[in-house]
Amino acid sequence: MEDRVIDSRESEDGLQIRRRRECLRCEKRFTTYEEIEEKPLIVVKKDGRREKFNRDKIFNGIQRACEKRPVSTEQITTIVDEIEQELKQRFEKEVSSKDIGEMIIEKLRKLDEVAYVRFASVYRQFKDISEFQKEIENIKGTYHEPGNQHR
Repeated sequence: MEDRVIDSRESEDGLQIRRRRECLRCEKRFTTYEEIEEKPLIVVKKDGRREKFNRDKIFNGIQRACEKRPVSTEQITTIVDEIEQELKQRFEKEVSSKDIGEMIIEKLRKLDEVAYVRFASVYRQFKDISEFQKEIENIKGTYHEPGNQHR
């Protein structure tokens, strides 16, 4: 129960601290790992239900939108990482699913036009082809404005 810390190092991801310790009685050395405890972020769904944030749901939704598109798993993972970090910085306890959806849409808009429209059509629940057309016209206007760096 009585020991002293010989060495401490933070893990590469910054989520753990590795401590090398020595027992003051027997002088035996051992290692402990301490994890940073984070309060879980709660997602408030459209119907008012609340559930624990799950990054896999974001990954799977983006992956479905990017199916058969030139988007790598690494790019999807990067987007999910960025969204998760931003959520943890902006929201202390709860975030609406609407906020998460809008963040995903923004990231996909910059990454791949087709994946963006696919995700937006499900997320915004397009009811007919005219809603697709409006969204495509919106993309065309955004992507072809003078001075815009996109395609």
